[in-house]
Amino acid sequence: MSVGNATQAVNFDRKDLTLVLGENIDLGGDDSGARNGTGKTTIINALSYALYGNALTNIRKDNLINKTNGKNMLVTIEFEVNGVDYKIERGRKSNVMKFYIGDQEQEAKDDNSQGDSRETQAEIERLLGMTHDMFKHIVALNTYTEPFLSLKSGDQRAIIEQLLGITLLSEKAEALKEQQKASKDAIQAEEYKIKAIQEANERIKEQIVSLERRQGLWQNKHAEDVVKLETAIEQLSHIDIDSEIAAHKALTAYNQKRKDIDDVKKYVLRCEQDMAKEEKLITKLETEIADLKEHKCYACGQTMHDAKHEEVFTAKEAALKEAALQYLSTQTQLVQNNDALTELGELGAQPKVFYDKEEDAIHHRSTVASLQSQLESKRIETDPYTEQIEEMKQTALADIDYTNMNELVRVRDHQEFLYKLLTNKDSYIRKRIIDQNLSYLNARLSYYLDKIGLPHQVKFLNDLSVEIQELGRELDFDNLSRGERNRLILSLSWAFRDVWESLYQPINLLFIDELVDSGMDSSGVENSLAILKKMTRDSNKSVWLVSHKDELAGRVNNILTVVKENGFTTYNTDVEVS
Repeated sequence: MSVGNATQAVNFDRKDLTLVLGENIDLGGDDSGARNGTGKTTIINALSYALYGNALTNIRKDNLINKTNGKNMLVTIEFEVNGVDYKIERGRKSNVMKFYIGDQEQEAKDDNSQGDSRETQAEIERLLGMTHDMFKHIVALNTYTEPFLSLKSGDQRAIIEQLLGITLLSEKAEALKEQQKASKDAIQAEEYKIKAIQEANERIKEQIVSLERRQGLWQNKHAEDVVKLETAIEQLSHIDIDSEIAAHKALTAYNQKRKDIDDVKKYVLRCEQDMAKEEKLITKLETEIADLKEHKCYACGQTMHDAKHEEVFTAKEAALKEAALQYLSTQTQLVQNNDALTELGELGAQPKVFYDKEEDAIHHRSTVASLQSQLESKRIETDPYTEQIEEMKQTALADIDYTNMNELVRVRDHQEFLYKLLTNKDSYIRKRIIDQNLSYLNARLSYYLDKIGLPHQVKFLNDLSVEIQELGRELDFDNLSRGERNRLILSLSWAFRDVWESLYQPINLLFIDELVDSGMDSSGVENSLAILKKMTRDSNKSVWLVSHKDELAGRVNNILTVVKENGFTTYNTDVEVS
C-alpha cells in the first residue's frame, strides 16, 4: 500500500498476533503524545478503501490523501478466495481503479474515470460476500464505528439478517419476483399464440394440403429421375474404363507385335522356300554338270563332243554359281529374320476388350462421368416445399399442444409458493434458519462473554432483537459502563465472525483498533489478549491490535511500529519480536 511519500508493503497473512504502536519523530524535541496521531488507523482505512472504496468512517475520499503532498495515494491489496488470487489497485490523484483475477486485469464495466466503478465494486463485494457494514463489525473493529447494539433496530436487523443468511432469502425473493413476472408474461403470450393458431388453423390446413400435393409430385418426379440415372450408371459401371482403355492400348501393341511377327515369319517362310528351290536347282545343275563332264547329254543321255557340249557346260556352271550365290544370300536373310523373330519374343495372350474401338471406350467414360454429375446434382436438389410446409406447421397446427402452457402454469404456481416461503415471516424456512443460526450465535456469544469476563447474559431472540440481563434485571446497552460495552462489542463481533465463517467462508484477518485499551481494566485487557492469542493459535488467524498503550508491548510477541516524521507516516515492515 502507498502511505504518504513512501510505498510500504504490509503482509497481513502472518497467523499470529501483532501489536501496532505509533512513534512520532519531532525535530523540535517535543515528544508529548508520541503514541497518538501517527497514522496507525491508516492501515485499516487503507484496507477498507482498497476493498470498498471508502474508509471506516465518513471521511471524504480526497481527505484520505496525505495533506503534506496532496497527491499520489495508491493502495494495492492482494488476497485469495477459494484458491483463486485477486488484486485490487485503488487510488486518488491520480484516480485509479483496477481489479485483477490472477494476472488478468478485468475490464471496467462502467465509467471509472473518477477512480470508481460501480459494477466492478459490486462484483468485488459479491466475491467478498459481505457489505461494508458487515466488514466493520467482523473484520475491522474501530472505536469510531457505531456499535451494533447502538444502531437503530432496522439497521441491526439488516446486519443480523445478512449474517444469518436471511438477506440471501430476500435477494432470492427479489430475483424470484422477476421470474414470476416473466412467467406471467410468458403465459399471456402463450394464450395469444394458442388463440391465433386456432383462428388460423383451417386456412393454413388448406394451404398445407395444397403444398403437400405439389411436394408429392415433385418428390415422385425427383425419385424417378434418380432411379433412371442410377440404372444407366449401373449398366455401365461394370466396365472398368481405365482398364478398358489400358487394354485397348495393350491390344494395339499386341496387334502391332503380332503383325511384326507375322511379317517376319512370312519372310522366314519365303527364305526357306527360296532356299529349297535353290537347293533343288543346285542339285539339278550339279547332276547335269556331272553328266556333261562325262560328255553325256543331261536331257537324253547321249554322248556329246561338239562345241555345243562346251557351250552347255559353261552355261550350266554359270547357272550353278549364280544359284549358289542366291542360296547364300537367301540363307543370310533367313538368319536375320530368325534373329528378328527371336528378338520379338513370344506374342503372349491377347488382351481382352469390351469395345472394338478405343474411341468407344473414351466416349463411354465421358458418358459415365456426365451421368454421375447429373446424379449428384439431382441428389442434392432441395425440396422447395419442405421449408414452406414446416414453417406453416410450426405456426399453425391442427392439434394444439398445451404442454408449454401447462408447464408455464406449473412453474408460476411453484414460484408463487416459493415466494411466500421466502418472504412470509411465519415461513418455516425463515424460522428454521433463524432458530438454527441464532442458537449457534447465542452459544458463541455466551462463550466469549464468559471468556472476556462480562457477567451479563446477552442473547438474540427469535424476532432478532437483543436481550441484555444482569442478575435477572433487563438492561439496555447504554446502561453498561464503557469497559462493559467494549467487552460486549468485542464478544459480539467475535460471535458474528464465528457464525459468518460457519455459514460462508473463513476470514484470516482481524483488526481491533484501540477497543482493547479503551475503558477496560487490566482484567478485561488480559482476557481479550488471551482470546486473540487463542484465535491465532487454534485458527491460524492474523490479528492486528492497534493500541497506544506501551504496557501491551510486553504482552505480545510481534510489534509493528508506525513512525510519523515530517508529516509522513511509514511502517517498520520488519516486525519486532519482543
